[in-house]
Amino acid sequence: MDEIRGDEIRGKAEGTAPVPLSVLDLVTVGQGRTATQALRTGVEIAQLAESRGFHRYWVAEHHSMPGVASSSPAVILAHTAARTERIRLGSGGVMLPNHAPLVIAEQFGTLEAMAPGRIDLGLGRAPGTDGATAAALRRTERLNEGADDFPQQLMELTRFLDDDFPDGHPYARIHAVPGPVQATSEGGVQSPGRPPLWLLGSSGFSARLAGMLGLPFAFAHHFSAQNTIPALELYRESFKPSAVLDAPYALIGVAALAAEDEREARRQVLSGALSMLRLRSGRPGLVPTPEEAEAYAFSPMEREFVDSWLVNIVHGTADEVRTGLDDLAKRTGADELMITANAHGGEARLRSYGLIADAYGLPTL
Repeated sequence: MDEIRGDEIRGKAEGTAPVPLSVLDLVTVGQGRTATQALRTGVEIAQLAESRGFHRYWVAEHHSMPGVASSSPAVILAHTAARTERIRLGSGGVMLPNHAPLVIAEQFGTLEAMAPGRIDLGLGRAPGTDGATAAALRRTERLNEGADDFPQQLMELTRFLDDDFPDGHPYARIHAVPGPVQATSEGGVQSPGRPPLWLLGSSGFSARLAGMLGLPFAFAHHFSAQNTIPALELYRESFKPSAVLDAPYALIGVAALAAEDEREARRQVLSGALSMLRLRSGRPGLVPTPEEAEAYAFSPMEREFVDSWLVNIVHGTADEVRTGLDDLAKRTGADELMITANAHGGEARLRSYGLIADAYGLPTL
């Protein structure tokens, strides 16, 4: 295995934050906004995060969702890498069953060559979309097959990244480029490093697998809060020290939004909740404006969904969000908090990350 050190995975808490803080960006597109504007905001968020001591910036693969412009994480990360200097960049995550492992090894080997020592490769086994779109992506109707084969796909990807298929394997003479083969070629000076692998999940499957393999684990608390503590406990119980980590390291994705006052924060998160309601109802669209969300006539069933969704979003003033994040870190024992802000406009999301940074006294780098 190419060298991966634990310090490439573990972050450092800055200011008064209880654990390292990072950013998960869905590159959301609001009504009246374009994908160009959303992608530009994503770069601005990454630059703000870098300048204020956030540890990493990840984007998540989604498909066929008008309000989410992150269908191509590798492309977005290449664009962002060219406009940042220090912050770690990664996928949160790439949905591995949607892709050939060799393609992902090549894409992230390219990213590592572009931004050496700054790239994370987070992997999930869900499709990141609905069943019909997943079938179009994978060119098969046998969708469960991809998830069931995830451990095998993961092993294949790892071997491509490390260029260490055993002799006699059908892929032994195939090399992911850029990659380690360039270092072993005559006259080669390619760096032997490669992106650390993370497993992502919203249930126990990836938690157990990450633990057994000694890999870092990222849990989607922002949309599966009821499973957070059981999954983290399973990860820690299953953990076996590896060449990557000598002890468990788990981050959780947290939906959080800070504003100048509670009412404004509530307005902003309500638009994201309405967007999620429409997505879960099979009517995905652009993120509605706060004004539309406030005026929307929720049915009793819809109101119940929205209220249950908002319970798990840490929102309010900066001080209130800081208290909520502190409580969550203590309750879950997470080693890192990765904050995602789902709102209509980029201004609100940028402002939120700045307010959170100020609340924790994060440095200005």
